[in-house]
Amino acid sequence: MMKALDRPIAAMQGLWLKATIKMAPPAAGPTTGMAGTSMAGRPLRVAVLGDSTAAGCGVDTHDESFTGWLARELASRTRRPVRWQVVGQFGATARRIRYRLLSEIGEDLDAAVLLAGGNDVMGGRLPDEWAADLAAIVDDLSARSGHVIVAGTPPFALFPSIPPALGRVLTARAEALDKASRDICRTRPSTTWVTMTEIPPRHFFATDRFHLSAAGYRRWSQIIADHIPI
Repeated sequence: MMKALDRPIAAMQGLWLKATIKMAPPAAGPTTGMAGTSMAGRPLRVAVLGDSTAAGCGVDTHDESFTGWLARELASRTRRPVRWQVVGQFGATARRIRYRLLSEIGEDLDAAVLLAGGNDVMGGRLPDEWAADLAAIVDDLSARSGHVIVAGTPPFALFPSIPPALGRVLTARAEALDKASRDICRTRPSTTWVTMTEIPPRHFFATDRFHLSAAGYRRWSQIIADHIPI
């Protein structure tokens, strides 16, 4: 819950964070691949779209990123190979994802996962603006995929790099965007919103203390996999 002085303090803390934090770079290597190559059956087709979390900031390659872990998790659960694709960009907002990145996602997918919202929260976008872009993204992904998963916005108050007042302000903004996300997903078939309040513990963060580590991405992929009906 925000306190009376949180907003002015958060403004100063935001300037300090921007000047001092050194963000981890995106993951290197291929942005497509196959998990479970020794398994039989038609490969499941899975795509991940989004911001720096989709881009794998915090780990060296996509084998250790959210997408790599998700593909292996689904292969293990279904005993089928999983063909994966990831389209992510550091700093991407829902607007950029909608107009610049969405067209790069393939067709005939079994599942598509959207990892977005953090930059919209930090940029102070209004819930109505976020909702308009999110609805367009979800509708497009629904035409390409059998099921769409929308991950909730990050619980900023738990980030080790974010000071308390700033964390409370960002969390309040995130809650407003999440409400809009839930409303959009609720009215669309085969679309699921998944809360991120189950974010991994602090020691699951990367060295920049803002993005997840390989262990953090692995845990997050397990949470999302629980909601993919394949």
